[in-house]
Amino acid sequence: MKVKIIAYTNFPEETIAKSAKLCYSRVGVDEISEKLDEDSTNNFLNMLMGLSHLSPLEHASFTFAVEGVSRTLTHQLVRHRIASYSQQSQRYVRLDHFEYIIPPQIEKNERAREIYIKAMEEDQRAYSELVDILVEENSRPYIEKGMTREKAIRNVEKLSIEDARYVFPNACETKIVFTMNVRTLLHFFSLRCCNRAQWEIKQMATEMLRQLKELSPILFENAGPGCVNGPCPEGKMTCGRAKEVREFFNGLGEK
Repeated sequence: MKVKIIAYTNFPEETIAKSAKLCYSRVGVDEISEKLDEDSTNNFLNMLMGLSHLSPLEHASFTFAVEGVSRTLTHQLVRHRIASYSQQSQRYVRLDHFEYIIPPQIEKNERAREIYIKAMEEDQRAYSELVDILVEENSRPYIEKGMTREKAIRNVEKLSIEDARYVFPNACETKIVFTMNVRTLLHFFSLRCCNRAQWEIKQMATEMLRQLKELSPILFENAGPGCVNGPCPEGKMTCGRAKEVREFFNGLGEK
């Protein structure tokens, strides 16, 4: 799995501080900016992050590039609706040798791993055969009308792989770029950093948070699963390890 911040709002802390202060000020942003230095910005944000005034957090956003993850993960990721997503397309990208993610529980069991890899290989064979069959069938009408075989195949390839891709499993490796604002990210971490989250998206979320804590420590100082800032919100379904989880996320990003 590769997780990387590739873009973010310039001066995110300052942007949020200016936005929040404007709500309570008689003067404009220019005058607010004149009175804001690093210390006053940090002090104000430390106060703001403990309040319920969350809308200013939406003025700063971060863009992540993620590779080496499964479509199981991205199916969960895109349920977070206040975000923007760009994912590698299986309609336009022909996957002659698709990569796949192996869950750790399957990886460590020799028999399970053998069954799993065999299923992936069978999916690849089925996909390749389906593409060949569909390309041949879809290109025939064009060839009969006088189009060269080469051009006809180019014309129908997307249409053919569009249908053949249905045999691919959720394990299929994918790449995605997504952008979330700070408010959305805090909510995302509260759910996806939890021990009850699915292992793969938890791994990605934890790495995202680690990088954010280094880049913008004040905004993400108290970020993490729900138990970081209070009692576990999972009730009877709690993992029972709130103290351990709290210590881990409080130390995340420390050098």
